[in-house]
Amino acid sequence: MENEKTGSRRVVYLLLAVLAAAGIWLYADLTSGPNGTPQTKTREFLDIPIEYLYESTLMDRGLMLVEEGTDFTIDLKLKGTRWLICNLDRSQIRVTASLFDITSAGEQRVNYSVNFTDSKFGNNAIQRESASFGMATVNISELYSRTIDVSCELVGNVAESYSAGQVELSHTEVEVRGLREDIDPISYAKVTLDIGGSAVETVSKDLELQYFDRNGQLLDKSGIYSSVENVRATLPVFVTKELRLVVDFIDAPGCRARNAEYFIEPQTIAVSGDATRLKDVETLKLGPAYDLRELGTTASENYTTTNYPIILPEGCTNVSGVTRAALRIRFKDMTSAVISTENISWLNLPEGKRVELLTDSLVVKVFGTEADVSALTGEDIAVTVDLDDYSAASGTYTIPAEVTVSKGDVGISGLYQIQATIREGAEEPPAEGEPPPEGESAG
Repeated sequence: MENEKTGSRRVVYLLLAVLAAAGIWLYADLTSGPNGTPQTKTREFLDIPIEYLYESTLMDRGLMLVEEGTDFTIDLKLKGTRWLICNLDRSQIRVTASLFDITSAGEQRVNYSVNFTDSKFGNNAIQRESASFGMATVNISELYSRTIDVSCELVGNVAESYSAGQVELSHTEVEVRGLREDIDPISYAKVTLDIGGSAVETVSKDLELQYFDRNGQLLDKSGIYSSVENVRATLPVFVTKELRLVVDFIDAPGCRARNAEYFIEPQTIAVSGDATRLKDVETLKLGPAYDLRELGTTASENYTTTNYPIILPEGCTNVSGVTRAALRIRFKDMTSAVISTENISWLNLPEGKRVELLTDSLVVKVFGTEADVSALTGEDIAVTVDLDDYSAASGTYTIPAEVTVSKGDVGISGLYQIQATIREGAEEPPAEGEPPPEGESAG
């Protein structure tokens, strides 16, 4: 046990000794120079790329940078502390030169700057000791330009029962710029659109331009600059589908779609159009929605016909040639009846007024299924007049009434009115044990 403890202590001491030695070495590296200054070391970096800025500005001036005669790499000798210079990777060195001030063609010299992508090497921590040249040489030429046609080569095919239209290009011609010897051989530009083995919808892709000479030989793109980098090619794919014609219904009490019997002539039409647009389309809606209250008020067993124009989805063609459809509809079980009710009351009696209803009973026409209508009595029908608009009125008036049914799914046919007399003076409260005046319970 004692030997194990002694061995563990030796390992710990050894690690501490290594850390102390590393610290001493680092301190010596940073401070062992004259007068305690950090000790520096020089390191050479060969063929560092030069990045030229504002090439697009140069082209806007009708000029371009020519590779031949231009310095694109530089050899550098950099110095810094041994710690930093040993950790500097060439990928962290960025040499840039600006073309912004160049306004004419010819061989010229421009200043360059050396920077580092990691901030720990900046602020003169790493310095340039020497370089293979003091200023970068650039060869500037006048820009030559031409406009050429763009074509599209189609690869693949559409699926069976589908058809394709013509390829549409975002640009049918482009301007190419560069040295005359690079631009003159160009006869045309081309993109290749691959739609796959069985396209079932419109295909649209951004494609890279390729350049060809008059013999159809592919040309090297280096030195050729185009007004656009990519051209969008779109191949419309069409499909013909049978779409089922449908109508929306507006339900109301007594006249529900579930109780309707209807058919549409024709039931379907053939439509041809963009496969993408018609991909998930199986029906074509006729409009506007059919209001079943119009049918309910007739309570007829005969079919009622309503004609609709057939409006196609945008960009589609009516292959069938039929432009109108007919909706024929009736209720499977519909009857009507007139029922008298004395259940009449009022709402919102003005303060300081009293009212006398001159209409004692009202005959109401109702409609619905045979079962719902035959089960109704006058007690199931309520007639209410709203006196809110008569707060300053006195005298006898014919007032619109609202009719409601508390039983079954029944509709009301027609408009109804109640005659009432409004007088000044509030109603006197009934004597104890006497019922309140008729209608007051609802006020």
